[in-house]
Amino acid sequence: MVTILRRVDHRFTSSSSSYKEPVTQHHNIFSLKKLGEMHYFLDIEVVITPNGSITLKQTKYIKDLLIRAKMSNANPVPTPMTSSLKLSAFGDGSFSNPSLYKSIVGGLQYAAITRPEISFSVNKVA
Repeated sequence: MVTILRRVDHRFTSSSSSYKEPVTQHHNIFSLKKLGEMHYFLDIEVVITPNGSITLKQTKYIKDLLIRAKMSNANPVPTPMTSSLKLSAFGDGSFSNPSLYKSIVGGLQYAAITRPEISFSVNKVA
């Protein structure tokens, strides 16, 4: 979970008026609609707390990724990998489905957007 911006009175505190001019200009050219508060964007859940903070979550995305990897019943661990672990591209075990492995690792790289604590482990296996 990552908090990225703080909002006050439904306006971004970082130069809130600076976004209005381009929106007005684009509205003159394109047909724009106000869709209300954003809840999901690119499989990232956007939660706006009462104090105005914006929190990003990928809970559903990560659960779907665990199901695809057939690991939905796996137990969580506080440290996914020790930093001194040596991995090898050459081993005695072969993957039955290398494209699934690549797909899962790619999905984990995307999940690292909101879960920076897994970045080291994911990049190590990538």
